[in-house]
Amino acid sequence: MAKKALDEKLQLSIPSRDLLEKLAVECASKPSADSTFQYAFALSKSDNNAELKYACTILDGLVKEGYQHQIDCMFGSATALYALGDFNEARARCEAILRSNPNNRNTMELHLACIEAADEERERKVKKAAVESTIGVAAVGLAVGVVGILLKKR
Repeated sequence: MAKKALDEKLQLSIPSRDLLEKLAVECASKPSADSTFQYAFALSKSDNNAELKYACTILDGLVKEGYQHQIDCMFGSATALYALGDFNEARARCEAILRSNPNNRNTMELHLACIEAADEERERKVKKAAVESTIGVAAVGLAVGVVGILLKKR
């Protein structure tokens, strides 16, 4: 339930190409930690995997540099990681934020969505393994049956 709601919110918040271009130009023409943050934070909601990875790189760099809005940088990275399907790392970032800001509603929502998404992914893997196992057993059974028929004909 949390995952579905968050996915809908993220879908609605994908930045336009115009906005990303404007922020990139601003970042290049007037370089500052704030303009870099604004650009990277917008990228963290992109629907392009390369842009999401780039957002993580920039935001993580800002955290390492001691940028004043570190929680926002971490949240942006967690959002991008979630969009990339790296639910465990996104969850770890959320947990780091929640240790210092336990009442951060957006982070709590993202954290729950990460848990739900990771659980769904685990279930899909288990079901896939069960199907593959069943197919394997059926194939072996068929092979044994064919060999048995061939041996009886001799």
